[in-house]
Amino acid sequence: MKYSNKIMGLAVSVALGAMSGQVLASGFQLQEQNASGLGNAYAGQAAAAENASTIFFNPAGMTRLPGRQVSGAINLILPSSEFTNSGTSTAPAGLPSPAGNGGDAGSLGVVPNAYLSWQLNPKLWLGLGISVPFGLGVEYDRGWVGRFQVQKAEIKTIDINPSVAYKLNDAVSIGGGLSIQRADVKIDRSAFVGVETASSLKLEDDSFGFNLGAMFNLSPATRIGLSYRSSIKHDLEGTATVAGVGAAPIQTSAKLPDTLAWSISHQINPKWQLLSDITFTQWSKIKQVPIITTAASPLGPAGRVLDTFAFEFKDTYRIGIGANYKMQDNFTLKLGVAYDKSPVSDAFRTATLPDNDRTWLAIGGKYQATKQLTLDFGYAHIFVKDASINANRGVVAAPFQGNVVGNYSDPNVNIVSVQATYSF
Repeated sequence: MKYSNKIMGLAVSVALGAMSGQVLASGFQLQEQNASGLGNAYAGQAAAAENASTIFFNPAGMTRLPGRQVSGAINLILPSSEFTNSGTSTAPAGLPSPAGNGGDAGSLGVVPNAYLSWQLNPKLWLGLGISVPFGLGVEYDRGWVGRFQVQKAEIKTIDINPSVAYKLNDAVSIGGGLSIQRADVKIDRSAFVGVETASSLKLEDDSFGFNLGAMFNLSPATRIGLSYRSSIKHDLEGTATVAGVGAAPIQTSAKLPDTLAWSISHQINPKWQLLSDITFTQWSKIKQVPIITTAASPLGPAGRVLDTFAFEFKDTYRIGIGANYKMQDNFTLKLGVAYDKSPVSDAFRTATLPDNDRTWLAIGGKYQATKQLTLDFGYAHIFVKDASINANRGVVAAPFQGNVVGNYSDPNVNIVSVQATYSF
């Protein structure tokens, strides 16, 4: 949905202008929606309901939070992804590539999020979440061999999520919310127009979705959480610019995937708690994404397809297992592992998203500083499978983007998160 004055988009941008989605995740979905779940590799988050961040993972979990609670986290995410040329990668027309393999394409991402939960009465809760559910960023050294396909890319979404939860009885709670989402896409690369020059794509959109959740208390020690976040279609509009040639208004459409999560939490004894989950993500909604001009310009007539991003994503799943050990009355140790399947197929891997399957190892802790204040922290290392690439985008024919063939060896991600939660 479009608004000529972009009031909603401006409000979101002002509220969250500091957010950066420049990270690599499975696909470009971000799990880092709190710090309290990082130590468990985000296992069982739809059932954990430790604090107000449950608004994102399962809004029904608010019914476990008495009174009012505010929670905020900072997530520092550092991916590493280095390309190795197999010897057949070339720039259009044999142009030199002084930066060679492009260095480390990963860059530090700073992803904050914040949540407020408010109990109105014994049955009803209201909440508000602010998060970055999707984000991607790669940046290669200037002049690398694949610069005609991508030099720098950023995809960022910012989501405002007003929510409500209702306690049907002691066994069952339900919840839901509205997602008000801004999406921004920026891609810089070189263009070949007889000579090498710079080009860029910039697009944005504001759109809406929703999330639903339910919590089932099977016993005082065991509960199950179910959570669904809807797909959101973005009709993006913006500008394509080629230096020395001109600019054109452009548009494209893409549906971000919906997710379905099942989680369980089980308190074995006063010291040990186990968490587990499986999450399904319908990435197959994203196949071909064409960039189309909407008016005549120096780049061509209206309706011209300037480029097509052939993602051809496949549906994925994520499995996580976590454990909490209460070492002291005011300190809990957290551990977790997870396996995260990538939506990217080998045949359609690109330098914009050199993604592959990954395994999480995580550790963290929760410290009850005072009756009202809780501090969470966590660290995770993500092992990403080596990823081969064979992306032929034309050397002597349109779109003149060269042929990138090689391998991304030993890619990985390091994450550090901290969070403060205050109850009042």
